[in-house]
Amino acid sequence: MPLPDNDAVLPDIKLLRLFELLHANGSVTRAAELLGQSQPTVSIWLGQLRRQFGDPLFVRTPAGMQPTPRAGELIGPVREVLATLRGIVAAPTDFDPATSRRRFRVCMTDASHITLLPRLLGRLRAQAPGSTLEALRIDADTPRLLAAGEADLALGLVPGLEAGFYQQVLFSQDWICLASASHPRLGSSLSLLAWQAESHVVIVSGTGSQLLEAALRAQRVERRVVLALPGFLGLPAIVSGSDLVATLPRHIGETLAAQWPGLRAFACPVAVEGFTVKQHWHERFHHEPGNRWLRAQCAELFGQGRGPLAG
Repeated sequence: MPLPDNDAVLPDIKLLRLFELLHANGSVTRAAELLGQSQPTVSIWLGQLRRQFGDPLFVRTPAGMQPTPRAGELIGPVREVLATLRGIVAAPTDFDPATSRRRFRVCMTDASHITLLPRLLGRLRAQAPGSTLEALRIDADTPRLLAAGEADLALGLVPGLEAGFYQQVLFSQDWICLASASHPRLGSSLSLLAWQAESHVVIVSGTGSQLLEAALRAQRVERRVVLALPGFLGLPAIVSGSDLVATLPRHIGETLAAQWPGLRAFACPVAVEGFTVKQHWHERFHHEPGNRWLRAQCAELFGQGRGPLAG
């Protein structure tokens, strides 16, 4: 039989817990001990239960407090209610990467596809072989995806993520230049005059490119751009096979130079503001076990040991 559906007569949690203990132990004294209450207090609570249900519920016998038929009808629903409430307040289940079938979704730039994604994928395949990884773009929809739980993390320079988000610094970035190892005019170093005299290929997407353009405007430095690309996919082949110069963040630049023998890295002769690459997540999922595990992997793989900061 269900419990009363009128909120005004629903017993509170402590009364339901008393009901369960009396049914299990048949003793007001024992119920008081288990509840950490005095026996008179528990007797008052039992009186409240009896008035609310219009039934004695438990009667004293030589064998102890025995349930009435009405109490027998109620014990099942009472136990279900208490079990549900205990489940609600229980600590969240730990994330087990070895058995998980979770799909992790991470927002990142195309540069991170080259620098970060291979290592993160390798970690997941080693420790969470049943999980899958999906890379999403960083764009105007990124804050909504994180807040809705449709993305777990955003990795990169994402200045628009502020209130309601956590962030953790992973590493710092400055700037370098890439040119062909067989460039006909460049020696062992790249001066500002030589940089200005050369033709350039630029990446037009991302906040990093905005920092570079701002630095050039502030210092009134001009360059001749002959090719603009939306991303880094074709950059190493183009630079290694031409006399063009590319100016880009150090992490992606050094990664490309290491992967392409035909590329050479130079110190950037233009003073460009550096930036930090961070991982970002919404406060709704700060304590979610799977999200915490993924953040820990990113911090271990890419981080510098700094703690999270609230946005």
